[in-house]
Amino acid sequence: MDPILPGTEDHGQALSRRPPRDPLTADFAPSGPVPARTTRLVCGDFLLTVNPVDGSEIEPCPPHECPQAPAKRTPAARAEYERAALPPAPPGHRMPEPELLERQEIRERLVRLLTRGRTVRLTGPGGSGRTALLDLVAEDCADLAPDGVVRLDGLHRTPDDLLRDLFHTVYDAPRHRLQPDELRETVKEIGAVVLIDDLEFGGTALTELLEAAPECAFLLAATPDTPAAAGDVEDVDLPGLDRAAGVEILQRSVGRDLTEEEAVWAGDLWFESEGLPLRFVQAGALLRQREQLRASGDVVDEYGVFEDVRGPADAVLDLPVEDEEAEEVPLPSLAEAAAPAPLLASRLKPSARAALRFAVALDGELPHPAHLPALVGDTHADAALGELLGCGLVSPAGPRYRLAAGVRAQLEAAGYDEDAPAEARTAARHYAWWAAHPSVTPERVCAEAAAVLTALETVLPGTEPAAEGDDEQATAVRLAHAAGAAFAAGLHWTAWEQALHAGSEAARLAQDVPERAYFHHELGILALVDGQLDRARSELEVSHGMRTALSDMRGTVAGRRALALVADRSGDLPGLAALMAAEEPPATGTAPLAPAPAAFTPSYAYGQETVVARQSGAAKERAGVRAIARRNLVAAGSGALLVAVLGTVVTLGMTSDEDAGRNPSSNVGGNPTATQDLDDGTLGAVPKRDEPAPAGVTTTRPVGPGPDGTPGTSDDPPPSATTASPSADPTGTRGTGGATSPEPTHGGGSTGPTGTPTKTGRPSTPPGSTGVPTTPGEPTDTGEPSTPSDPTTPPTTSTSAGGPADGATASAPASSEATETTESASTEPPVI
Repeated sequence: MDPILPGTEDHGQALSRRPPRDPLTADFAPSGPVPARTTRLVCGDFLLTVNPVDGSEIEPCPPHECPQAPAKRTPAARAEYERAALPPAPPGHRMPEPELLERQEIRERLVRLLTRGRTVRLTGPGGSGRTALLDLVAEDCADLAPDGVVRLDGLHRTPDDLLRDLFHTVYDAPRHRLQPDELRETVKEIGAVVLIDDLEFGGTALTELLEAAPECAFLLAATPDTPAAAGDVEDVDLPGLDRAAGVEILQRSVGRDLTEEEAVWAGDLWFESEGLPLRFVQAGALLRQREQLRASGDVVDEYGVFEDVRGPADAVLDLPVEDEEAEEVPLPSLAEAAAPAPLLASRLKPSARAALRFAVALDGELPHPAHLPALVGDTHADAALGELLGCGLVSPAGPRYRLAAGVRAQLEAAGYDEDAPAEARTAARHYAWWAAHPSVTPERVCAEAAAVLTALETVLPGTEPAAEGDDEQATAVRLAHAAGAAFAAGLHWTAWEQALHAGSEAARLAQDVPERAYFHHELGILALVDGQLDRARSELEVSHGMRTALSDMRGTVAGRRALALVADRSGDLPGLAALMAAEEPPATGTAPLAPAPAAFTPSYAYGQETVVARQSGAAKERAGVRAIARRNLVAAGSGALLVAVLGTVVTLGMTSDEDAGRNPSSNVGGNPTATQDLDDGTLGAVPKRDEPAPAGVTTTRPVGPGPDGTPGTSDDPPPSATTASPSADPTGTRGTGGATSPEPTHGGGSTGPTGTPTKTGRPSTPPGSTGVPTTPGEPTDTGEPSTPSDPTTPPTTSTSAGGPADGATASAPASSEATETTESASTEPPVI
C-alpha cells in the first residue's frame, strides 16, 4: 500500500482515480497536516528525544546510541562550518568595503601579543571599527595556531555558550552535547586564536572562560562599559580617527575631492563625533544622496538613458529628479550629520524603511533578508539589506545584522517606534509559522534566535485568554512552543530556557492548561539534564498533575518516566516504586502487587531500555535484601520439590499397568451399566455443569457405539466438573481445571455386550455430544474454550474406587495445604 497514493498499486489504478492537479494552482491547494519534527540528542549519559507534541522524552543512553569520541573537523568541513556562521551577503549591488585608516599600528601590536600567547582585550565605543579590525587580525593569524582562528559572537552569550561554540567550531559532534566536565576536558586540547566580538561579561566569568582553554590565545572586543577582566590580560584601547582620515573616508565615498564647503563641514563633523569611523561612513552616504538630488534631467537625456535606470553610485537611492531644486540642495546641518539615521532613512525605498521599523520593534535586530518579503509585503524587500549597509545604518553581528550604534535611538526619536507593538506581533506570527515548519532546520532558527526571542518578549505582556468559540492559540504560546523545540534541537539551550519561561508565562495568561503542562515538562527535562534534580522534580510533578487532570495519556506517560528517572538519580526508592506501580498496573483479575520493600532494588523500563535504580548503599538495607532473597529462594525450592513429587506420583498412577481393567480411561464399553437407580428422581440424567452429582450416584455419559450399535456409557466425570471455581473447593485440592470430582460409590468399568470388560485405546465421541477425551492434555469439544492448566500446578485425576490411582487420590487431601502454598507462591512476583 502506497502511503502517499492510497489504494491498489496494480497498473497505476490509484493514480488514475486521483483528480488531475493544475500545476499553476498546486501551491495554493490545502495541504495535509504538517508532520512533527523530532530530534534525538545525546546529552552526557542521557538520550534526549525532542518531541514538540507530547514533550521531550529522556532516558539513559543505550550503549549502541553512545557516540564516539569527538573528532576534529577536516579543513573542508571547517571552512564550510565557518562560512555558514557568517552573516548573509546582501543581494543585488554591493558597495565596496572601506579600507581601514590609521589602524595599522594597532593591528601589528595585536598580532604580536597573540603570537606570544597573551590574552588581549580591545576596547572601543560603538562605531569605532572593532569588528573590521578583528577581520584584519584574523587574516594575519590564520597560520599562527594548530587549530587556526576561531571567530565567536559574544552578544547575549554566556561563558558556557562560548565554550560550546568553540568546541563545535573545532570538533565535529552533531547532536551531541557534552557534560560540563567532558566539555572542559575536550576544550583543553584546542590550540587556536579565539576572537570574540561584542563580549558582554568580565570579571570571574571571563576568568573561568580563559582558564577553560589554556592553549588558546584570546582577543576580546568589548565596549568600555563592559566589566574588566581579572588576571593577566593586556588592554588595548581603540581611539578615533584624526581629521585627515575622516576627510579621506568622505572622498572615497563620493569618488571625488571635497569642496571647500564640504571640507569645513567634515571638520565640524570630526570634532563633534570624536573621530568615530561610523559617523564618516554615514556622512559619506549623505553626500551621495545629495549628489543624487542635484542630478538634473538634462544629464539623463545627454547620456541617453531613462529616468528609472540608476548608475552604480545611485543604486541605493530612489529619489525624484527635480530640475528647479537641483542647485539649491544644501549640505546637512551639523545636527543632522551627528544623528543622520532619520535623514538617511527618509531617502531610502519604502521597503527599506519598513525593514527599519521592524528592526526598531525587535530591539535593533534586523530580520534575515529572506523574511523581509513576507514581513514587508514586497517581493523585492530582500534588497533592502544592501541599501541599509551602504548607508551605515546596520552592521554585522555574528551570523546576523543589527542596527548600528546609536541608530535605534535616532529612529525612535523620529517616530519609527509608533507602530512597534503591531510590527512585533506581525513578526511573532511569522516566526511562529516559520519555526514550526519541518523544512526549517534548527540551525536556521538558532541563527535567528535574537529576533525570535525579542518578538516573543514583546508580545508576551499582551497575551489574553481566547474568546469563547475561538480555537486559535495565542501568538506568544505558539511562538514559544515552536521556537523552543528548535532551540533545543539546535543545542542553543540558553535560548531554549528563555523560550520555555516566556511560554509558561504566556500559557498562564492565555489560560491554556495543556500548554502550561508542556512548558513545565520541558523545564523539568532541562533541569534534569543539567543535574538540578530538585527543580526537575517540582517542574515535572506540576506538569504530571495537569496532564493527569486532562487525561493526556501520552503526556502523562512521558512525565512519569522522567519522574522515575529523577527518583532513580536522587536515590528516592519509595518514590520510584510508586511510579513503577502506576506505570505498570496489575492485570485484570489478579491480586495487586505488594509494594516493594525499602531495600528492594527495582528496575524501571524506559521504552526499549531498562534503568536499574541505584542502591542506597546502607549496610542495613543490603542485609534486608539478602534476607528477603534467601527466604524467597527457600520457598521457591520447596514448592518446586513438592511439584516434582506430586507429578511423579500422578504420572506413575496414570501409567501403571496393574489391574488396567479398573482404569476408567482404559475400560470403555458400548452398553450402559446397570448401576443407576431410576428411583432417585434423576431418571439417569447427567447433572448440570454447575451442580454436583447426587450422593450415591455415579454419573455416566454416552460414548461411542458398541459392537451392537447401541451407545455406551462411561463413568468419567462430565466436562463441566473441570470448570468449577476455586472458591467451590472446600478441600483446597485442585485439578487441572481447578475442581474436584465427586467421590464415586460404585466400582467397575464399562462392559461390552457380553459383559466382558472392553479395553480400547481412546473413546470415540459422537458429534454434538458432551464427552471429553480422557487422555490428559487432549482438547475438549464442548463448544466453549477450555481453561489452560497452570504449569506450576500438578495434574490430579478422578477415578473410581479401587482404581490404580487410589494412592494419589488419597494423598491429595493430605497435601492440600502444600499445594495451596505452591500455587500462591507462583502468583507472587519473584523478589531478587
